[in-house]
Amino acid sequence: MVQAITDDGQQPTALNEIYIGQASHQTARYTLTLPGGRTEPQASSGLIVSTGTGATGWRRSAWLERKSTLVLPAAAEQHLAWFVREAWPSPATGTACTEGDLVTGQSLTLSAESDQLLLFGDGIETDAIPLAWGQAASIHLATQTLHLLN
Repeated sequence: MVQAITDDGQQPTALNEIYIGQASHQTARYTLTLPGGRTEPQASSGLIVSTGTGATGWRRSAWLERKSTLVLPAAAEQHLAWFVREAWPSPATGTACTEGDLVTGQSLTLSAESDQLLLFGDGIETDAIPLAWGQAASIHLATQTLHLLN
């Protein structure tokens, strides 16, 4: 499972994916901080961080669209894949950091630079957490796991 922790202490957990972006079709602006500390200001349609069970929706679409060579996690694997949707370059934003994976102990941090971004899990936008300008969310593997039965 995947979990986000906002800087005000909210901790949504999701089975398939966590999405952070605009509720409308406007561009989401934020700074992304990777596990090694590298940062990149970005403008995009949002960020998707997905588990192995999130294999069919947004993650697969982003992976196929860009012909990614990233190895996606299987349902029972303990790592996450993340994709930036439709990143666009400008004099103030980059597109070098648009996909990757996260293993235990690593996190990806997004710091909002838009009036209001939404953070929600498993496509349930009605249960979203708003992120105002300057707020941050850190996304990582959840300690809670799903046990698949055969």
